[in-house]
Amino acid sequence: MTLVNSSLAARTPPMSVTLASIERKVHAAERLTPEDGLFLEQHVDLLTLGHLANIVRERKHGNVAYYNTNVHLNPTNVCVYRCTFCAFRSDLRSPKGYTVEEQQVRERALEAKANGATEIHVVGGLHHLKKFDWYLGVVRTIREAYPEIHIKAWTPVEIGWFSYMTKKPVRWVLEQMIEAGLGSMPGGGAEIFDPEIRSQICEHKADASAWFEVHRTAHELGLRSNATMLYGHLEAAKHRIDHLCQLRALQDETGGFQTYIPLAFHPENTEMAHIPKPSGLMDLKMIALGRLMLDNFDHIKAYWIMLSEKIAQTALSFGADDIDGTVVHELIYHDAGAKTPQGLTVAQLHHLIREAGREPVERDTLYRRVHRDGAKWWVGELRNAAAEAAAV
Repeated sequence: MTLVNSSLAARTPPMSVTLASIERKVHAAERLTPEDGLFLEQHVDLLTLGHLANIVRERKHGNVAYYNTNVHLNPTNVCVYRCTFCAFRSDLRSPKGYTVEEQQVRERALEAKANGATEIHVVGGLHHLKKFDWYLGVVRTIREAYPEIHIKAWTPVEIGWFSYMTKKPVRWVLEQMIEAGLGSMPGGGAEIFDPEIRSQICEHKADASAWFEVHRTAHELGLRSNATMLYGHLEAAKHRIDHLCQLRALQDETGGFQTYIPLAFHPENTEMAHIPKPSGLMDLKMIALGRLMLDNFDHIKAYWIMLSEKIAQTALSFGADDIDGTVVHELIYHDAGAKTPQGLTVAQLHHLIREAGREPVERDTLYRRVHRDGAKWWVGELRNAAAEAAAV
């Protein structure tokens, strides 16, 4: 997939782009151009950005803020790639390296069941000694142990690796995973789509075209997926806006993305440790820009694990309508220096959301409202929070 606007990097916003012209578009629910995005990045203060993003956020979701009850499983950190931004990966013989066994996968699934989790999020390294059946077995084991849970698993980078290992098309790989129990896909591995930046931070990883191919195929097969962008490393404003426009273009084509998650680069324990960590101001700016540019995405997530609880709270007024969930057993960003807790309780999530002035609503992976009685839960219909708010 080529850049949506290949000349964007060489251009500055034209004189016709002003804050007033952008404000008119936002109030009229009109699409912003790449030039509008650059103007917002380069010339508009954070509070104004947040105000505009909040208009869109409340138009779509009213006062609701979503969360879910979920656990993470990172089956291995052994990885054939050596991405310079990654603190999670390990060599096979490193003391840090690990691989979970089938019984450990089953125990994690049963733990999730006991806690009433509605989702298990599965991503990890690309272990060159593990066959495709091993990865397939992770999904099958979860499904057998806890049939009700939604399995959100494998980034396009992992799916691409499985295709390479098996010498089978991406569609075949996804079909095998769906049969085993795969319910949707996370959005990792996107990093930054610009090839010049990508070559410096993840040279051998699947490129942007491969990332898009996997998501396009997944959407054709009926899978919903998420999308991400890693910011705060070597990229510039032009790369971030181009990245968002490429996501928007695929969403126009397939409609299969449900959530966008901007991910802050954590430099600690990486080969890029000399780069300062993004500030809280930049975190909020990326949330707001995502909400303004991605008009065809329903949800923007403030991933509290990376942002901190306080920034995630504030993000609920800067365009975000979701703060993720309980996130038990997350390893990838904690290896990169995240100081956030290893999981939050539902009560803590409710407190964070209510303190931010929003109404907490538990959702499943597909954004159906969850009703629960302790660890027992069931889902209702998809909720249109803005329509409900307007009817009151």
